[in-house]
Amino acid sequence: MQHGKYRFIVGFLALPLGLYALFVVWPFIQSIYYSFTDWTGLSPEFHMVGFDNYKRMFDDDIFWKSLEHSLLFALVLPVVTISLALFLSFMINVGGRHRRGGPVISGVRGSSFYKIVYFFPQVLSIAIVALLFAFAYNPDSGAINSLLRGIGLDGVQPLWLGDPSLALWCVMAVLVWSTVGFFVVLFSAGMASIPAELYEAALLDGAGRFTTFFRVTLPLLWDTVQSGWVYMGILALGAESFAVVQIMTTGPGGPDYSTTVMVLYVYQKAFRDGQAAYATTIGVALLVVTLAFAAIVMRLGRRERLEY
Repeated sequence: MQHGKYRFIVGFLALPLGLYALFVVWPFIQSIYYSFTDWTGLSPEFHMVGFDNYKRMFDDDIFWKSLEHSLLFALVLPVVTISLALFLSFMINVGGRHRRGGPVISGVRGSSFYKIVYFFPQVLSIAIVALLFAFAYNPDSGAINSLLRGIGLDGVQPLWLGDPSLALWCVMAVLVWSTVGFFVVLFSAGMASIPAELYEAALLDGAGRFTTFFRVTLPLLWDTVQSGWVYMGILALGAESFAVVQIMTTGPGGPDYSTTVMVLYVYQKAFRDGQAAYATTIGVALLVVTLAFAAIVMRLGRRERLEY
C-alpha cells in the first residue's frame, strides 16, 4: 500500500494546486508588485515608484475612514449575525416545549417552516436585496417611514441613508438580514448531529434552556461557530459589503464618506479615478486586514476539541 503513495498524492494535487496558484496566488503577487508602480490601469506603460503609494495611503484621510468602517463591519456584523443565528437555531432545534407523545427534545412549533423563512434571503441576489432595501429606506415613499406615519409617528422620519450618523448602521442591518439565514441552516445542521441523550441528561439534572445552550450546545458546536465567524468576517470585509454600499448609498460611499469601506475605495480608485497602482496598494492593506482578522479569530477561538 505504501508503493507509489507519493506519486499518487502528487498526481491528484498537482492540478488543483496549479489552478489555485494561477488564479489566486499569482494575482496576489501581481497586486503587490503593481503597488510599487505608478500604473494607471489604462496604459501598458508604468514606472517603479517604490513606497510612494504606501506613503500616500498613510496620509489619505479617506483611506483611514474606509479602514475604520471595514473594521467596524468585521467586528460588529459577525457578533450580531452569529449570535442571532445561534439563538434562532437553538429555538428551532432544541427550544420547544415537551409535548405529550412527542420527543423529549424538539424545536418550537413550525420549526421546519421557520427554517425556510430564515433561509429565503439566501435565494435572492445581494444586488436585489440592496435595491429592495434602498427603496424601503427612501425617506419620502419608503416602506419604513410610511409605516412610521401609519402608526402615528409622523415626527419620526429619519433620512436613513441620507444621514451620515445612520447610513452605516442601515447598511449593516441589510447585511445581517441577508446572511443570518445561511448561518441558521448551518448551525441547525450541527445541532441536529448532537445526540439527544446529552440534552435529556442535562434536563434530568435540572438544566434550563440558558444552561443547556452554554454548557452543551455551544461547546459541541464551537468548531462550526468559529468557521462561521471567519466566513462572516470575510464577507463583511469583501464582496457583500461592497455590493450593498455600492448599490444603496449616495456617492457611492456617502454621505460624506460615512459608508465608504476599503473594498469600495479600491474599486473607485481603480475604475473611477484610473489609479490602479494606488488601488492595489489599498488592496494589499485589505489583504493584511483580512488575514489578521482570520488569524486572530482562529487564535482566540482555539480550544480543546470535544468529541461525542
